[in-house]
Amino acid sequence: MGWALALHGGGGGIPLDYPPEHLQPRVDSLRLCLQIGVEALEAGNPALDVAELVVRELENNPHFNAGKGSVLTCNGNVEMEASIMDGSTKNCGAVSGLKTVVNAISLARLVMEKSPHVYLAFDGAEAFAREQGVETVDSSYFVNEENIERLKQAKEANRTQLDYTQPTLKDLNGEKWIPNGDSQGTVGCVVVDIQGNLASATSTGGLVNKMMGRIGDTPIIGAGTYANHLCAISATGKGEAIIRGTIARDVAALVEFKGLSLKDAADYAVESIPKNTAGLVAVSSKGEVAMPFNTLGMFRACATEDGYSEVAVWPSTMN
Repeated sequence: MGWALALHGGGGGIPLDYPPEHLQPRVDSLRLCLQIGVEALEAGNPALDVAELVVRELENNPHFNAGKGSVLTCNGNVEMEASIMDGSTKNCGAVSGLKTVVNAISLARLVMEKSPHVYLAFDGAEAFAREQGVETVDSSYFVNEENIERLKQAKEANRTQLDYTQPTLKDLNGEKWIPNGDSQGTVGCVVVDIQGNLASATSTGGLVNKMMGRIGDTPIIGAGTYANHLCAISATGKGEAIIRGTIARDVAALVEFKGLSLKDAADYAVESIPKNTAGLVAVSSKGEVAMPFNTLGMFRACATEDGYSEVAVWPSTMN
């Protein structure tokens, strides 16, 4: 038994011809965040702190669909969501509908630790953020040229949700390639520390051109995020399919009640929902790691105390 962590930067229709100028910054960011997590674990930090730390770093990175890089709703705003869970206690916190909070994952943790509730959303979550003194900014902070173009392309294609069979969006003359929310990606991190404690954290901006008020799997405990004394899971993909499949909880249940290995449980959960809809990262109390997906690709990385590490995008045969 030893520490381990895994993280993702989203899974979906990531094309094999993903332009290097878009691919490399994401891969480099995964590698950097992995190293930050490894160093924190080697320093003896608890799993919950490490999961939050890594996801904060991913939220602050504009290359992923969370925090600074969040995609826009149909009316051109952000509505960010996140959740976090402590496996040893099953305490958890979740938020959604955020427009001004810089790090949604940290607000989710405050909901867990400083409120009597599990889940706060929209105006209530924003008010709680102000009460807690977390960093907030004008909502224009999250709006940039790329996500405006991404929204424009989605509207031109009349896309009210991500189409996982259409991996890229291009403008009308085909000269400008913009990663859509599918190939940009929700972020998450799962951790087991040297004490065997587990934690999971997930954050996202949701779907490009989503309806106002739409909530995905990320803040729903048991769907996009789950952790107990045996394993921790963070999912990514098409939220509606992940919610219907409750895949994060399914992995934990298969390990706990059926005695499956982490790998077999994770593979089964992902294979049980429609193809091209989801992926996940998971770690066990034994230091095992699993990172299955049924989409074309998934930005992912992992490291274990015994020295194994991996940063990848497509299936291992394609990376």
